[in-house]
Amino acid sequence: MAGLLVACSGIAATAQTITDLQRGFEQPPIDAKIMMRWWWFGPAVTKPELEREMRLMKEGGIGGFEVQAVYPLSPDDPTAGIKNLPYLSDEFIDALRFVSAKAKELGLRMDLTLGSGWPYGGPSVAITDAASTLRSERVKIQLDTRRVPIPSVTAGEKFLAAFIARTNGQTIPADGFGELTDIHDGAVWLPKLLDGTYEVLFFISGRTGMQVKRPAVGAEGYVLNHLDATATGHYLKNVGDRLLQAFPADRPYTVFCDSLEVYNQDWTPDFLDEFKKRRGYDLKPYLPALIADVGPKTLDIRRDWGKTLTELYNERFLMPLHDWAKRNRTLLRVQNYGTPAVSLSGYANVDLPEGEGAQWKVVRGTRWASSASHIYGRPITSSETWTWLHSPVFRATPLDMKAEADRHFLMGINQLIGHGWPYSAEDVDYPGWRFYASAVFDEKNPWWIVMPDIASYLQRLSYLLRQGTPVNEVALYLPNDDGWAHFTSGNPNLIDILHDRVGTDVISTILDSGYGFDFFDDEVLMKTGRMEQDRLVLGSSRYRVVVLPGVERIPLETMRKLEEFVHGGGIVIATRRRPEIVPGLKATAEDQIALHEIVKRLFEGPSAKAFYVEDEKQLFGRKLINSLPPDVSLNPVTAEIGFVHRRTTDADVYFIANTSNVRLRVEATFRVASPQAEWWDPFSGRTIHAKIESRTPAGDTIAIDLEPYESRVLVFSKRILPAATGPTPVRVPAPIDLSTNWRITIGDNSVVTDHLQSWTESEATRYFSGTATYEKEINLPGDLVQSGLAVQLDFGEGKALAEQNLRSGMQAWFDPPIHEAAVVYVNDRRAGSLWCPPYALDVSSLLRPGDNRIRIVVANLALNYMAGRRPPDYRLLNLRYGERFQAQDMDKVQPISSGLLGPIRLVPKPR
Repeated sequence: MAGLLVACSGIAATAQTITDLQRGFEQPPIDAKIMMRWWWFGPAVTKPELEREMRLMKEGGIGGFEVQAVYPLSPDDPTAGIKNLPYLSDEFIDALRFVSAKAKELGLRMDLTLGSGWPYGGPSVAITDAASTLRSERVKIQLDTRRVPIPSVTAGEKFLAAFIARTNGQTIPADGFGELTDIHDGAVWLPKLLDGTYEVLFFISGRTGMQVKRPAVGAEGYVLNHLDATATGHYLKNVGDRLLQAFPADRPYTVFCDSLEVYNQDWTPDFLDEFKKRRGYDLKPYLPALIADVGPKTLDIRRDWGKTLTELYNERFLMPLHDWAKRNRTLLRVQNYGTPAVSLSGYANVDLPEGEGAQWKVVRGTRWASSASHIYGRPITSSETWTWLHSPVFRATPLDMKAEADRHFLMGINQLIGHGWPYSAEDVDYPGWRFYASAVFDEKNPWWIVMPDIASYLQRLSYLLRQGTPVNEVALYLPNDDGWAHFTSGNPNLIDILHDRVGTDVISTILDSGYGFDFFDDEVLMKTGRMEQDRLVLGSSRYRVVVLPGVERIPLETMRKLEEFVHGGGIVIATRRRPEIVPGLKATAEDQIALHEIVKRLFEGPSAKAFYVEDEKQLFGRKLINSLPPDVSLNPVTAEIGFVHRRTTDADVYFIANTSNVRLRVEATFRVASPQAEWWDPFSGRTIHAKIESRTPAGDTIAIDLEPYESRVLVFSKRILPAATGPTPVRVPAPIDLSTNWRITIGDNSVVTDHLQSWTESEATRYFSGTATYEKEINLPGDLVQSGLAVQLDFGEGKALAEQNLRSGMQAWFDPPIHEAAVVYVNDRRAGSLWCPPYALDVSSLLRPGDNRIRIVVANLALNYMAGRRPPDYRLLNLRYGERFQAQDMDKVQPISSGLLGPIRLVPKPR
């Protein structure tokens, strides 16, 4: 495991030559394997079952796991051998210790979540350490009111202030509020009021009361105050140190912090003192601005509030957590987005940035994390992958897996953490325990027969996309100050606000125009930025273009650095509007004038060197292309094909993916200088020559034909491969139809059929989940089996389905000819597996003249079995532990088409 630690700590050895690169691609290292989030329900775990499941993971090509203790799925049941081990109990620690030793023995990576459920919290978190919020109450009063009782202040809370405000709905005039100081006898006393509508506004440093979501038995309790260093220290001592007692020698590979979903965390008890030290003025007189519009100062005050929240999170939670991990000789992996007010630059304190979400053309945690990795020099970025994949549980297919994983690769991810693997107690009814809202990737899926092949594909790409450096020439500025300015009480979620403010048009246009990009923010620029001629250097990455997407507020120092970048030959493009406000209440008139002068110099008049476009589609795209030739140009232009470009010492590597459910044919021009192109097959590891259709100053053009959801790897280098020979002159016989006369065996039943159809058409197999064996003997003429022919066993193309808007997650909108996976044998030799387009295998080397035997093992979904049974009854469980989850989308549990649907043909083609 020591080698793994080096690989993820920022000093991973990368392939230095094209030969090294190809060797690693053919046999990728084990640290590039996918991992799984391993849910321990209860946790009701036993050592024999823990070992069995670890061995299964290894057999399936999974390289490790992250232990996540979550809610129970059964009360203690001695007759069934089920005992929920209380979280952090001696028995639980012993189970962790056993798994750690067994993982080392099996060569599996082990990560550990520093908590149960999410966010961090539990019984050790006292009310004084619990997540805080600014609690406000508004009381409408009459003109003759003189006394208003103070709201009740409970444990862990503190009264802050009361204000009298002249209100008009949610608006308060700038001079229409004032603090009330006459407070005694449990009430505030009011002065005589003039005509108008008035309210008394109360502000209390409160507690959210949020409880840990989905906790294990014994892990229930308050969510931690992530803005309090003392609370963080208590938590790490009570939970972190206790967990590490299970690892006296070999520490977990990483410790993990899951979703930052600390709802309503927008305060901490000493916030007013910290605010005054950091922002230079007292926030207390302006508290009404945090809950209402109080005029022109409102957004500046909220911006200062938001920035302070972000600083406190970084300094009081993330940095101590990172320091703790370092002291304990492990790495820190964090999903650093959400609530409280988390910024991208916080990833400076994270060893392994992690993202989540397959939406690849919006501001989302996945590219947010990979951008930070590129800037801070982290070679590996992980993502929580397949969350909510094709709900309900057990509905997800291998094609669904690939469709989402490819999108994560397109966003710079190179380590997949599958969501997930449910531990299941022995003797639980098939298909075992499962998470309430997620796909399942264990052996309970009949399509597990192809899991090693899926894992190999993902491992090969994960390895390749770690090599060299990313070629992202566009840096997209995140307007944090605009985001903070639009915080509202109880909703300080910076990434969500930036998602809405940046929008989708600017990101789509960058990608569709043929460029890779990263996000960055002001702190990244201030701490890592420098200019090198016409490049903006941010840490480990270099950019030719900076895009300001609808930015209103921008720090003066940021604008000065961008002006320096432009004067060095860099390209700055502002969209929708030009920056116009220096953020913060303490910004001076001189600062505003200086900003306006820089903006005027850059964007206005005949000497302007930066560009402004209002339209973020056509005009913006043309300005980009006119300013910098695209990395990749597609003809015809299509928004569904994405690419990632990485550059090693002597190769340019492109991962190319069709994200749509239809076949796409394009001519792609790559702006590269290498004379040779090669196709690298991520399924087999084989390498072949790629034909360059034309070579112009714009780059090399290659014809690309992509099946639905197909992906390819194209590598440019200076090495010379043997030139591809043209097709050998040979007579090509007609395809042979194999759609009839198959013997199909399911369990003990065997039938011969002349008509291929779904198993669900038969009442006997409607609810069958498992594998069926299709067998057929054929006699082949000699002219079909000859050296000049490549013969494919072709199962058809499938068809696109109408896409629908999903509540969450994703799926592949495609009806395949194989439901859902198949392993093909020809003359008792394994030809390969089929689980994604194209549904065809080259079987040339396995065929022979005369008699041949074809055997196909086909697997469907566990969902079909579930559809024929009643769902689990959690009534007694909920009465014992309270309702900790609700199974999602159970109304969608129904039998899904299964088996081979035909037609099936042998198709000869010239080599």
